[in-house]
Amino acid sequence: MIRNEPWPEGTPAWVDLNVPDHLAAHAFYAGLFGWEFLPPAGPEMGFYSMSHRGGKMIAGVAQSEEPAAWTTYLATDDIEATLAKAAEAGGQVLVGPETIEPFGRFAAVLDPVGAVFGLWQAKEHIGSNVVNEPGAVIWNESYGLDLEAAKAFYGHVFDYEFGEMSQPGFEFVTIAPPGGEPVGGLGGPGSKPEGTEPAWFVYFATEDTEKAVERVVELGGSVLSDPRPSPFGTMATVAGPSGEVFVLMSTAEPVSQVTD
Repeated sequence: MIRNEPWPEGTPAWVDLNVPDHLAAHAFYAGLFGWEFLPPAGPEMGFYSMSHRGGKMIAGVAQSEEPAAWTTYLATDDIEATLAKAAEAGGQVLVGPETIEPFGRFAAVLDPVGAVFGLWQAKEHIGSNVVNEPGAVIWNESYGLDLEAAKAFYGHVFDYEFGEMSQPGFEFVTIAPPGGEPVGGLGGPGSKPEGTEPAWFVYFATEDTEKAVERVVELGGSVLSDPRPSPFGTMATVAGPSGEVFVLMSTAEPVSQVTD
């Protein structure tokens, strides 16, 4: 559950949130997950702040005029090489690469099916230190309308191995580094939450999805899909007060096995 070394290439390493009001987001996620926040940076950095538990980093929050959304950052050992592969495979570089000393380097990419993701090359900041436990990230997956195009793109960029989980009317594969355990997923037709655009979705673990959904509403968020059972735990798709979409998931076992 705790990691202090850089994440393997292709693994979701970090998530952060852009919202129009960072203080309102702090209040919402502190109330929902019990997050604490480091002092924010200045306005030139979007008041960027990291949430943590006992000094173990969980996620970032920034203030932005862009539509509120969570971003998943995939680990890379060489950001220039990864961006070159992304461009070869039809991706579009939106931001970067940029360096944030002494923490690391980042970029933002639009994949060929319309989902935005980030890249993170770690220096002092490896990304998330705590995962797979209540109040922390437990899973990341991308949804679009063309699974084969997504597989071709991410397979070229990260050499992922794909685990088939599709069913009639539902297209989905897990992604894993070569020879490794699944670290996320790619969805196609039938898997994308209704009313959402292609995107990388962040799943946060919770001890009790039903109670967490009630708390979301109490704190000013909304419910997009009611709690539903799955082989991996009870899930619900919700939105924060600014409209950012994420998934709550209760589970007894970690979904990703990538740890120290």
